[in-house]
Amino acid sequence: MSKQRIVVGLSGGVDSAVTAHLLKQQGHEVVGIFMKNWEDDDDSEYCSSNIDFVDAAAVADVLGIEIEHVNFAADYRDRVFAEFLREYQAGRTPNPDILCNAEIKFKAFLDHAMRLGAEKIATGHYARVHLNESTGRHELLKGLDPAKDQSYFLHRLNQAQLSKTLFPVGELHKTEVRRIADEMGLPNAKKKDSTGICFIGERPFREFLNRYISKEPGPIKNAKGHTIGEHVGLSFYTLGQRQGLGIGGLKAKGAQRGGGDHAPWFVARKDMETNTLWVVQGHDHPWLQSLMLQAQDASWVAGQAPTDADMAAKTRYRQADAPCHVHADSSTTFQLSFPQAQWAVTPGQSAVLYDGEVCLGGGIITASPAAV
Repeated sequence: MSKQRIVVGLSGGVDSAVTAHLLKQQGHEVVGIFMKNWEDDDDSEYCSSNIDFVDAAAVADVLGIEIEHVNFAADYRDRVFAEFLREYQAGRTPNPDILCNAEIKFKAFLDHAMRLGAEKIATGHYARVHLNESTGRHELLKGLDPAKDQSYFLHRLNQAQLSKTLFPVGELHKTEVRRIADEMGLPNAKKKDSTGICFIGERPFREFLNRYISKEPGPIKNAKGHTIGEHVGLSFYTLGQRQGLGIGGLKAKGAQRGGGDHAPWFVARKDMETNTLWVVQGHDHPWLQSLMLQAQDASWVAGQAPTDADMAAKTRYRQADAPCHVHADSSTTFQLSFPQAQWAVTPGQSAVLYDGEVCLGGGIITASPAAV
């Protein structure tokens, strides 16, 4: 690659730090940008943006590159957080990190970088971009480290965005990234990886959501239709959820110790019309199993939907690829059918399609009928 001006999103983490180092090592002109995407409570114990910026600035100092602090909080609130709240209020469980990548990191940030005269942008994501010379299209590939692959979160990127993007650490395993950072003497070499939704951090999720969504308590019912408790509001629960139901010690009258009646409870359905939370006992209950799903608002990396074919899909991030058959109803809607039932397929989450190492795109799950 010829020498280019590349703007790197420096988050304060080790992955983006090593990204900047590798590009500088290749002789590129590297500029760092720290993105501030959330500011509602940036002085709280849960918001780490101030600490992260100090870490990012320290990395820039060690690498000898410029760093600019850019506030995208207004864009984030309008394009990501507003949609996040709409989805929760509708009873679905969205993934705001996916929308953040499509709308902020690879749109608002990319536009800002181009105004700075950048030829490319780079981030610390574990994914790869490959130009398929036979088709002339850019492909989004899984990161080489299967434990860290983040292509699931990047599946909404299009050809224009991928053509301007580099993912240097996608070619490495995390252990190698840590080794490089340590060898370089980077100040954040041993910094713990961030977890959770970007604007929520490590805070209690229900407590956070409670600030923005009103509680509407209602009945919790079991598979037989018996009311066994009261929920605090359907928005605060997600399919497959086991913790925080408030019915952990409940068991059938006269149940034998060690019997199935002592199995844990899981959220299986949410009925918005009657404001009812349906729960079942046992991880393998039929209500938690789905052989098909429907999705909408699809986005395809190649710019067009795949034809009917056997592929693989993830219906949540931490999941092995599941064999499936895809049928595209249109460019924006599709159905997936699975030979083996999938567990707790959740409306609002993304179904992401793969052809081997290639991430094809995906859409938002709207329905996933139980197998029984």
